[in-house]
Amino acid sequence: MKVSKKVVGVSLALSLAVGSLSIDTAPQSVGAKKEGPKVDNVIVLVMDGASSSATTLARWYKGEPLAMDQILTGGVRTYSADSAITDSAPAGTAFATGNKSNDKFVGVLPEVITSPGVDPSLADDPFKPVANVLEGAKQNGKATGIISTSEIQHATPAAFSSHAANRSEYDNIAEQQVYQDMDVILGGGKNSLTTEDNSGTRKDGEDLLSVIEDRGYDFVENRDDLLSSKSSKLWGSFAPAQLAYDMDRETTNPDEPTLSEMTGKAISTLSKDKDGFFLFVEGSKPDWAAHANDSIGMISDILAFDEAVGEAIEFAKKDKHTMVIAVSDHGNSGISIGNENTTKTYSNTPVSNYIDPLKEATLTLEGAMKQLEEDRSNLEEVAALYGLADLSKKEKRALNKSENLQKTFVELLAQRADIGFTTGGHTGEDLFLYSYGPGKPVGFIENTDVAHSVASAFGFDLKKLDKQLFVDAEIAFKAAGFTVKKDVTDEQNPVLVVTKGKKTAEFPVNKNVVTINGKEKELDSVTVSTKGDFFVSKEAVKLVKKSK
Repeated sequence: MKVSKKVVGVSLALSLAVGSLSIDTAPQSVGAKKEGPKVDNVIVLVMDGASSSATTLARWYKGEPLAMDQILTGGVRTYSADSAITDSAPAGTAFATGNKSNDKFVGVLPEVITSPGVDPSLADDPFKPVANVLEGAKQNGKATGIISTSEIQHATPAAFSSHAANRSEYDNIAEQQVYQDMDVILGGGKNSLTTEDNSGTRKDGEDLLSVIEDRGYDFVENRDDLLSSKSSKLWGSFAPAQLAYDMDRETTNPDEPTLSEMTGKAISTLSKDKDGFFLFVEGSKPDWAAHANDSIGMISDILAFDEAVGEAIEFAKKDKHTMVIAVSDHGNSGISIGNENTTKTYSNTPVSNYIDPLKEATLTLEGAMKQLEEDRSNLEEVAALYGLADLSKKEKRALNKSENLQKTFVELLAQRADIGFTTGGHTGEDLFLYSYGPGKPVGFIENTDVAHSVASAFGFDLKKLDKQLFVDAEIAFKAAGFTVKKDVTDEQNPVLVVTKGKKTAEFPVNKNVVTINGKEKELDSVTVSTKGDFFVSKEAVKLVKKSK
């Protein structure tokens, strides 16, 4: 559907202003002629859960414009198919597939639609996997990569690389990611790659680390090995779960790379592919900090994300054939610069009143709490690490009586810095759009338009791609005269078995392989199972039908 052109005014702090902007993000059909410079590469960066006020606070804290400021081009609507306030899973699904979806859904169609303007027919086929832009880039011969400072299996990177009925299905998501055969994967989440008897969390018994090795990746686990790797296939797993906050890294996890280092390394690796590349980058932990109302954590990782955006912009300016899109997927915490303390004084309260107390912190809430002794004997020292030095009697009483130190820490710092919070959950405001390069989206857009902009830049149509990659396997094979059976003998490893005469084909879930009469063949897409239904590509169906 073509998006109508709109004109909006957008203003930004530090005197950065952008005037009238327009949208031009309608998807092109495959083979359609594109005007202007060609797009070889696309980099999409998402800072999870970063409200506009949090970005403003980070800018004031930094004391100079952000890298993102130079490419501000509009705004993004963030709602999901059934809620004004989205979860990361449907938000990531919108960015990646061009479809609004429901809470917890990753790369699949919604079950419930109540939001105005969302096509109700999307709910006619709930939980059906839908093609994403990374899969489209792969089909067009491009190198691909994903980066995250959380587990790589977390909701947003999962939406760009897998399909699941629930974002909590880490075993399925991790397996699909391995068998998607991407070129660069960097982040946390090693636990989801290893089995329970090997200190991991996988319940299906498959050691994905050995699969990663068999598939030719250079598997690295620290910053030095990452930066020195010469491999064109690179898998970096730097933590059992999430990575540290950027501010804490040198103190708590010095061997981990920064987000900008991972981004730079990914770009240098992927850009060697003559056909171009697609790269997804997530700064995950602004969201985690916002849930905790930790203003220091939010600032820490918004600034780290901004450095990664700077890496992407620098490459794009030199390359001239790269499109960069940077967005936040939703707000979180209702953070405000100003609270009940400034009700009567806001008009003459200087920036320093808000920023100077925050500058006293040397660790985020997470980093500071890691330094706390079990008996709380160093409580005041830890408080000082979080910017709460020279405690007043009232503050000391609050800390000593606290049954939830994390909550008390953030409340005391917020009072010192006159920062307000309305919630520990997500919020539903529209957010800024940052974009650069040929084909970039501009104006006030839907989050789904990000996916269509990427697809258009690469010259493919997501709806057509979806019809190629994900067909209902039972319907397709029965129409060709096959008998279809869903083998769930091993509940953790279901297999679709199709037979006709002496021919038997087995499709293990989450993998891009099929075994036909004992011979394994590689497919152009992973086999996905949601709610008991299997989905395979048209090419997979043709392969089985033609095989002897």
